[in-house]
Amino acid sequence: MFIAMECIALPDLALRVRFSSCTPKVCIVGSGPAGFYTAQHLLKVNPTHQNVHVDIYERLPVPFGLVRFGVAPDHPEVKNVINTFTQTAKHSRCRFYGNVNVGKDVSVGELKQAYHAVVLSYGAEGNRSMGVPGEGLAGVYSAKDFVGWYNGHPSCRELNPDLNCETAVILGQGNVALDVARVLLSPIDILKKTDITQPALEALVRSQIRRVLIVGRRGPVQVACTIKELREMVNLPGTKSEMVEADFDGVTEALKDLPRPRKRLTELLLKTALDTPGDKEQQRRHQASRTWGFRFFRSPSEVLADADGNKTVGIRLAVTRLEGSGEGARAVLTGEVEDVTCGLVISSIGYKSHPIDPSVPFDTRRAVIPNTMGRVKQATGLYCSGWLKTGPTGVIATTMNNSFDTARSLVEDMESEALDLSSVKTGSEVISALLEERGVKSVSFSDWEKIDSVEMSRGEASGKTRTWSRRETILLL
Repeated sequence: MFIAMECIALPDLALRVRFSSCTPKVCIVGSGPAGFYTAQHLLKVNPTHQNVHVDIYERLPVPFGLVRFGVAPDHPEVKNVINTFTQTAKHSRCRFYGNVNVGKDVSVGELKQAYHAVVLSYGAEGNRSMGVPGEGLAGVYSAKDFVGWYNGHPSCRELNPDLNCETAVILGQGNVALDVARVLLSPIDILKKTDITQPALEALVRSQIRRVLIVGRRGPVQVACTIKELREMVNLPGTKSEMVEADFDGVTEALKDLPRPRKRLTELLLKTALDTPGDKEQQRRHQASRTWGFRFFRSPSEVLADADGNKTVGIRLAVTRLEGSGEGARAVLTGEVEDVTCGLVISSIGYKSHPIDPSVPFDTRRAVIPNTMGRVKQATGLYCSGWLKTGPTGVIATTMNNSFDTARSLVEDMESEALDLSSVKTGSEVISALLEERGVKSVSFSDWEKIDSVEMSRGEASGKTRTWSRRETILLL
């Protein structure tokens, strides 16, 4: 006769290893890279707990976070990581629940009651403010929202930016800033083959933007983009660079002290800005109809309005100089200013996490959850990974390592019994019942696969890789 038992705890054995037949149930909030990499590591076979069950809750109806909504449409190779995430989502011990807004539809406290551990991996949904006059004028956008607009994020689809101006200014010199510059200046024949949204494509067809300036408060040696992104700008068809030679004073002499990756990046900047082009490059530049360029040692001090005080017509930049050298150099104001005429200002100075639930500790100054190796401080059973853990820094590989570290901390706590696995947890069973009572319709991963199939089919029919679905359409599929 067999008796099914949810949890059996045996006494300590000679090797002092405690065995529990309780199924460890872990909930992850957020289905971007941080969430999926955390899940991937937890689902790997490990000596003590080979049956960890993972449920992933996502606020949006669809998975993959910034891989879907943040990666530039002309970077499809970066989105290939979705294949790995799909394998994780289809694991026999993993479930996906989209369209569930944790903190609103269900509380973190309710999740903690239903699961042995809760991992918060919901990323950085907010924008860092410039903190300058005119920031709220028409024509000023955060890079997060602008990227969300051309990538089909549900909250950004009505953005409708006015591109009827000659010059755009992007504040910030990281990879996202260069993505935005590239999208604004790319030939339409390139963009129309990508998965950029149709409204964004149509707006870019009508765009009058011919010049993009990418502004940073420090110098060429501190520029935040990667060499890959810079090289793409340098080689972008139909464009030429426009730099200020004085911005590069002393840079050649500084090369010898730079680490190799930074040295290669700076050498490419120097070559682009100062070298006399050969005949082929000279011809390419002569035929270019659009220009782009870095502006170093500049910091925004005011967005300038039209006579009615409603619309952006320019930006006032404070001139800076550096104190110190290398990565640690600090920009200080000189007292000089200069005005740049432009009709579009895009702030790409960083993303920002927000607190999700009053019960969760949150460092409002740093905009992260205070933690030690992913363990939320003074909150047993609560963990965090990704940008919520470290702040918005690094690339997808950085987030992968960050998330694996959190998963390792969680597994260590299981093995050391710092995490109590002796009690039975009902997991998604009770949470699904709560959501049903509250009228929340969750989206499963098999539902997502149907959505994905429709998007791909529609894209193929129109010569694109994908055609994005609206939120209402998704919930009807």
